[in-house]
Amino acid sequence: MDIHEYQAKDILRGFGVPVPRGHLAYSPEQAAYAARQLGGQGPWVVKAQIHSGGRGEAGGVKLCKTEAEIKDYAASLLGQQLVTKQTDANGKGVYRLYVEEASDIAQELYLGFVLDRSSERIMIVASAHGGMEIEDLAESDPDSLVRSVIDPAVGLAEYQARDVGFRLGLTGMQVMQFTTFLKACYRAYRDLDAMMVEINPLVITGAGDLIALDAKMSFDTNALYRRPQVEALRDASQEDPREAIAADNGLAYVGLDGDIGCIINGAGLAMASMDMIQLAGGQPANFLDIGGGASPERVCQAFRTVLSDRNVSVILVNIFAGINRCDWIANGVIQAYREVGIDLPVVVRLSGTNVEEGQKIIRESGLPIISADTLAEAAEKAVAAGAQKIAAE
Repeated sequence: MDIHEYQAKDILRGFGVPVPRGHLAYSPEQAAYAARQLGGQGPWVVKAQIHSGGRGEAGGVKLCKTEAEIKDYAASLLGQQLVTKQTDANGKGVYRLYVEEASDIAQELYLGFVLDRSSERIMIVASAHGGMEIEDLAESDPDSLVRSVIDPAVGLAEYQARDVGFRLGLTGMQVMQFTTFLKACYRAYRDLDAMMVEINPLVITGAGDLIALDAKMSFDTNALYRRPQVEALRDASQEDPREAIAADNGLAYVGLDGDIGCIINGAGLAMASMDMIQLAGGQPANFLDIGGGASPERVCQAFRTVLSDRNVSVILVNIFAGINRCDWIANGVIQAYREVGIDLPVVVRLSGTNVEEGQKIIRESGLPIISADTLAEAAEKAVAAGAQKIAAE
C-alpha cells in the first residue's frame, strides 16, 4: 500500500527525521491560507499529492512567490488528472495539495530502504546524485550507487551508517547528522512493516543541515492487520477502481489491459492461465486469485469485480480444487448469473475436489456456460468466444 508524501513525512517526523514545515490543502483558498500559516514572505513550494513519482516534470510541483500565485496554481491543478511517466495515460486525480516552506538547497542526495529479495535483507541504496529516479541513476551512473545490507539480528549499526555517509562524500558533522537520519528511517521501516522508504532528494542545506525534501513510503499489505494506523492512510482515489473494489472484498486482484476476465484459485494457476490465454492469442483483463475455501457468495463477488471492468468481453473460470470444492464454484457461477445478470460468454474449467458434482451442476443449469476439460482448451475457447462477441458487436 502506498501513501502520500505528506503522510510519509508526518510518519518520518515522528521517528526524528527532519522535514520541512508544510500544510495540507484541499482548495485554492486553503492553499493560500496554508502559506500564510507558514509565515514569512515566501517563496513556498506547492506539490500535488498523488501516488506517483515524476510530479515535477509533469507540472505537479511549483515554486510560488506570492499567495495569489499559489491560489491560481492550486485552482489550475485541483480536480485534474496528472499524467506522469509513472502513471498510465489516464493519470492520477489531484484532490489535495501540500504547501511547504522552500528550502535552501546546497546539494541533493538519494536515499532509499528497500527489501532485497536475493539476500532476504533490508538494503540501503544511496547516491550522491539526488533528484533522479533510482532506475535512471542505475542506468546513467551505476557507480554512484552505494549499497549496504542490514543484518536483521543486529539492525542498523552506527558504524554501518557512518560508512554509507563517508561513501557519499559527507564529512564531519554531516556524517553525524546522516547517521541519526539513517537510523530514524530504518526504525520507521522496521517498526511499521514498510516495503520501501525513499528520500529523494535528501537535501543538504546552505547551513549544512540534512532535510528530507521529498519522501515516499509503501507498506506490506499483508501486515496491515497489525498496523491500523497505517491502513487508515489508504487513499482509494489513487488506486485502480477495480483493485479498490477487490480489496474491499478480500480478493487478490490486479487490473490489466486485456478483455478476458479471469477468476482463478491460486496465484500460480492464475499466472499459468494468463500465459495460456496469451499463447492462444488473447489478452487477460486481470489477475484474480479467489483463494481457498471460496463460498458461492465469494465466487459471485469475484464476478462482480471482474465485470466492473467494461473492457471484459468474456470470463474464464479456472479452478483446480483442493481446499476449494468444484460444487461450491459451480453454485457460485449459477448464483452470479441470477444475481449479477451476466450477458457475456463464460468459460468454466473445473478439476479436483467434487469435480463430477460441479460439472453436473453446470451441465444441468440450462445456462449458456462453455465447459472445458483442460487449461489449454479453456484458454482457446475463451479467446474464440471473446473474438466472436467482439465481431458480433
